[in-house]
Amino acid sequence: MNPNQAGVNQEQVVRVQSGWFMLPLMIFCVLADIALFIYSVTEQVGGQPYWPFFFVSTLALPILILLMTGFFTLQPGEARVLVLFGAYKGTVRSSGFHWGNPFYSRGPQMGLAAAIIEAKMAGKSVGRRRTGSNNKISLRARTLNGDKLKVNDKRGNPIEIAAVIVWRVEDSAKAMFDVDNYENYVTMQSESAVRHLASLYAYDQGDETESERAEISLRSNVDDVSKALRAELQDRLAKAGVVVDEARLTHLAYAPEIAQAMLRRQQAEAVIAARTKIVHGAVSMVDMALKELSEKQIVQLDDERKAAMVSNLMVVLCGEAEVRPVINTGTLYS
Repeated sequence: MNPNQAGVNQEQVVRVQSGWFMLPLMIFCVLADIALFIYSVTEQVGGQPYWPFFFVSTLALPILILLMTGFFTLQPGEARVLVLFGAYKGTVRSSGFHWGNPFYSRGPQMGLAAAIIEAKMAGKSVGRRRTGSNNKISLRARTLNGDKLKVNDKRGNPIEIAAVIVWRVEDSAKAMFDVDNYENYVTMQSESAVRHLASLYAYDQGDETESERAEISLRSNVDDVSKALRAELQDRLAKAGVVVDEARLTHLAYAPEIAQAMLRRQQAEAVIAARTKIVHGAVSMVDMALKELSEKQIVQLDDERKAAMVSNLMVVLCGEAEVRPVINTGTLYS
């Protein structure tokens, strides 16, 4: 399946009648129908009810009761998809009390048994949105905290990775009709995107060549990786009418089987880096000391004495243990 394929449905925002206008009208019609029924029974003609009024009032009552089922409410951040006899008629996005055609169906919903089976397979409880009424879809931002996934990075190292995704429904028609269950679609596509992202980047920067040291890594370039993850998710979820507001990695670590080895490697790299810095500083200090002694003519040193001083200073500056000075009462030549 091509995730970039455009959906066949497009959201159309429509307006319906205000419930506050229709409610008193319906109440008036019901009371008028009851009064007409009473009038047809009490005002008898030849000992029989007035049949025209009787039949009209009798037939009008169930019709009015049916029309009363067209009332519905929408909270802020909610929308209702209107489906009439299998045809999409539009989406109501304005919050408040509304009235619509009572024949607007509940739309595509899986059966309760299928919902329970699917929820158990996913390890979740049955959601209200798929078994709810009136095709209501939440337009609020939602957070998907992904599970930890064990994948291989670009270099084949097994790692554990997880991401948090903030998403919302932008096109209710695509979410309702272009995918079977848009919530499960978001979950599955998010997991697939995280797995694909992990295979494109290495866990950490390499140290073999300049190109490996400069490449983007999962651990060192969090912002760049997050942008790439959001772009890929948006490309995958556009089919379901979903917009990704934010995507970030929440967990990143080596897999347990190589974690200790990688920790020792990182420790060795840290020790080497520290030693390199110490040696560089020690060499600079020795050079400064020799220049100061020579410029101020404190002592004249030949090459052998300079070598001895350099050796002693390097031991003092680079050694880890505390230095114990030794006083030489002789000379270097005796």
